[in-house]
Amino acid sequence: MKKRLKRKRIVLPLILIILTGLFVQSEWLGRWIYPISYKEEILMNAEKYELDPLIIAAIIRVESNYKLEAVSPKGAVGIMQIMPETADWILRQEDFGNLKAKDVGKEAHAGITLGSWYVKELQRQFDENLVVSLAAYNAGPGKVRQWLDDGVWNGKEQTLRDIPYGETRHYVQRVMYYYKKYQKLYDSDTLT
Repeated sequence: MKKRLKRKRIVLPLILIILTGLFVQSEWLGRWIYPISYKEEILMNAEKYELDPLIIAAIIRVESNYKLEAVSPKGAVGIMQIMPETADWILRQEDFGNLKAKDVGKEAHAGITLGSWYVKELQRQFDENLVVSLAAYNAGPGKVRQWLDDGVWNGKEQTLRDIPYGETRHYVQRVMYYYKKYQKLYDSDTLT
């Protein structure tokens, strides 16, 4: 009787551990924990600006957690947390139709369109280096260029610890974390 009870005490927790492991590894649970909203807008802009939609989703997750009217303490607005001056600058670079800087903090389409264009522009400026582009999205391209030119940081993910701004270092780490999570959970062509 005692042996049987002892065996149950071992087997039951073992079964629970295995079931928990299977539950945690399931795709539906991962998609529930790491959802992607505004899929249509993300896919449309990813195609238009030749970006991986999963990187746009990861940036949105870190910047605003998909909250349209998010405002940072520094004044960045909208779903992709764009500074008003940056939105004005972006709008002068290309014809975006009826989009206005004030729409960035209110409409998913405006925020994702201007944010995606800006990510692509930063990638162009920094030779398609995603990690450097993400740092520039957060700290500004001038500051990141200075770090690279001064040899403070070499622009590689493995040396993020060398980024002098803790906020930027943490930002890039978080975006890359979500990007890698999304790559495991979603098809980048359909976000399903």
